[in-house]
Amino acid sequence: MNFRKYITIASFASMALIGISCNNLLDLKPQGQFTADDAPGGGLEGQVFSIYTLMRSYNITAGIPAFAVECMRSEDSEKGSTASDGADMAEMFDNFNYVNNNGSVKAYWSHNYTIIYQSNSVLADIKTQGTTDDLSNKLRGEALFFRAYCYFNLVRAFGDVPLVTFKITDASQANVAKSAASAIYQQIDADLTEAEKLLPQSWSSQYVGRLTWGAARALHARTYMMRNDWANMYAASTEVINSGLYNLNTPYDKIFTDAGENSSESVFELQCTSTASLPASLTIGSQFCQVQGVRGSGQWNLGWGWHMGTKELGDAFESGDPRKDATLLYFRHSTTEPITAANTNAPYGESPVSSANGAYFNKKAYTDPAKRALYTKEGFWVNIRIIRYADVVLMAAESANELGKSSEASNYLEMVRARARGTNATILPKVTSLVQNVLRDSIRHERRVELGLESGRFYDLVRWGIAADVLHAVGKVNYQAKHALLPIPQDEIDKSKGVLVQNPNF
Repeated sequence: MNFRKYITIASFASMALIGISCNNLLDLKPQGQFTADDAPGGGLEGQVFSIYTLMRSYNITAGIPAFAVECMRSEDSEKGSTASDGADMAEMFDNFNYVNNNGSVKAYWSHNYTIIYQSNSVLADIKTQGTTDDLSNKLRGEALFFRAYCYFNLVRAFGDVPLVTFKITDASQANVAKSAASAIYQQIDADLTEAEKLLPQSWSSQYVGRLTWGAARALHARTYMMRNDWANMYAASTEVINSGLYNLNTPYDKIFTDAGENSSESVFELQCTSTASLPASLTIGSQFCQVQGVRGSGQWNLGWGWHMGTKELGDAFESGDPRKDATLLYFRHSTTEPITAANTNAPYGESPVSSANGAYFNKKAYTDPAKRALYTKEGFWVNIRIIRYADVVLMAAESANELGKSSEASNYLEMVRARARGTNATILPKVTSLVQNVLRDSIRHERRVELGLESGRFYDLVRWGIAADVLHAVGKVNYQAKHALLPIPQDEIDKSKGVLVQNPNF
């Protein structure tokens, strides 16, 4: 069985979006769907595969809700597109004029809970069946990971949230009061600790993309990082490093290309695909590139142009850092603007024209022209990188430095810079200072440029306690401490009939 074949209710939503009937799609048996032939009766494995489908959907990893909540609130990302396209979203996420009925926030909340409830169902069914074989244990580990992943999304975004860890058979069962953020993290710790015991270090090749021990341990490190729990963050991240399962051998400018999918630094990557036999307008995959693609016309009308990089991000790269050209997609503002080396993008030599508002498009969502012609111009086949090994190494560097292990921190920092430097010894010199404050600033800088336009920058600013200073300096003067958390969707509060209460100051 090819792991990329699974089907869920989320697939039917995507079918409606792309205009293909359910019957036709099932007849085609494309990659990206799970069919009855693969799991007769829709068993536990089918339920778990459905969670992978939910994970790559618009509302949680591949669309505006995720980009708005996790990225646009930082100084490095902005709404993009045109001023008239989603002006309310710019007010909400770029200018911090929060409202409690924003559609993207509602979608983000609801979709995370959808995955949590699906995970709860899998865990309950495994327990009911009483199965403890190897496959059942792995499935349990996957469900625990996904529940932890989504609760981590929610606790970062909203703080205190309802904690539901049982199978929902009636909607009223989910109407519970908020639990303290500390209790949510306690559940996350329990889920990931157990997942680490159950998940394998690797799967056979037909199951590429399935969750592993390394993914669970790396996510655990990330949750400790959000809490500035240096000791546990250090233990988790260094265990992943010392496992020898991953490396930084993939050149930076290849990581986000088709050739870089499932590379040696891929800790967790959602699998997406297109099918050449389908018409160009139809595909099975994600909207990750469509939402962020160049908003233009003609050949360069590749997407919606949302989640664009800012001038401040471009200025953050050191002179000669090749990661700048691998992160930022340059464009011209009119057809009369000359094509120069400054706006021609490697490796395809393309120079798009767009009237979008941001300074740069996200090159980590840049697609191969040959595959655009074969599949679809908007890149539904591109995998979504969720956890990269470089992030793990930088977590080790940061935690080591905060624990007084300056030499070790310096070595981890240099691993990331050396990969970016490549064979060019004239750029990105090694950071030689072992002074904690100097190393701290260097590691923070490295996280910014290495992980540019990936999710997490806003949360870094919050956990470092510098969000107000940084955001005010770039003109986002409306930001206040309360904006670290989003208001709970008013619809959810209304439906709860008073069980849920709004976050403070909203």
